[in-house]
Amino acid sequence: MGIHYDYKSTRGDKAMKKEAKRKARIEQRRAKKANNTSKESEEKPMHDIDKPITLEDLTNPDNK
Repeated sequence: MGIHYDYKSTRGDKAMKKEAKRKARIEQRRAKKANNTSKESEEKPMHDIDKPITLEDLTNPDNK
């Protein structure tokens, strides 16, 4: 084992790279989460609450 004389000189660069990597992961998670939430809201439309639910509404897959 030798003496690591370049530790202090590279410490700042390593910290900056680590911070940039962490921020990139956070942004990637935010983008993924934003995509998932927009898809969920578009896929499931609400049933009209004034109209009663009938057996035809439940069983007919073509009826929207």
